[in-house]
Amino acid sequence: MPARVIDLHTHSTASDGTTPPELLVAEAREQGLDVLALTDHDTTGGWAAAEQARPAGLALVRGAEVSCVRDGISLHLLAYLFDPVEPALAEALRALRESRVGRAERMAQLLEADGTGVTWARVQELAGGTVGRPHVAQAILEQGHVADVSAAFTPEWIGTGGRYYAGKLELDVLDAIRLVVGAGGVPVFAHPCATARGRTVSDDVIAQMAGAGLVGLEVDHVDHGAAARAHLTGLAGELGLLSTGSSDFHGANKTVQLGAHTTSEPAYDAVLAAASGAVPVLLG
Repeated sequence: MPARVIDLHTHSTASDGTTPPELLVAEAREQGLDVLALTDHDTTGGWAAAEQARPAGLALVRGAEVSCVRDGISLHLLAYLFDPVEPALAEALRALRESRVGRAERMAQLLEADGTGVTWARVQELAGGTVGRPHVAQAILEQGHVADVSAAFTPEWIGTGGRYYAGKLELDVLDAIRLVVGAGGVPVFAHPCATARGRTVSDDVIAQMAGAGLVGLEVDHVDHGAAARAHLTGLAGELGLLSTGSSDFHGANKTVQLGAHTTSEPAYDAVLAAASGAVPVLLG
């Protein structure tokens, strides 16, 4: 029997992707995926549409990518199969979403005040869902100031610490891990060595995360070179963590495609075994 093709990190228009969740599940199946995790930033807003449109033969893992921080360094935590109505985690995600929207509005206001042509109203139109920094970047691109969305994430524009940058609420990652586990979910550290995104945390911090209940490391990712993948694989082994892989698909906002990087069947089965939340996997 052929191995299942498993992609455990994707985004839809419920956060900063460009593909609506109902189309994302259809596209995943068309491209040969057997398992897809929907992990929009700090929201479960795309779950219902993805579930309703899920095609036969595709298992849908419902999750989120949680905005976190440790030692002043931003990092992301993939949370799978948690109970979406567990009060503590649900409140934390609500606060993160509100902060994300407020941050985007502040950046848009700074840009508008400088005469760039970017407006908060247009950023909201471009988002169509939960507003985030990529939607501000799209508005900057639309005005012809940059060559592509990635070019907006620089100090000249809205890169971290940049001219039009604004911060947002982030959970301490150890607290976030405990919240996810408390809601019956499975926490996996997203792209731990993505140095192109900025500073990354040390192996000591990852060990602390493991002690708090972290289950896995996202090893196979577009932002990890061969050396980073080898290091993370070894570290996962030392700490007793799973190694996962995924596309981190965002649609037209990034060039990486669905299934570009995948998770092994044993790792996926271990994720399922670790979950005790109220939200099951929807089998194909």
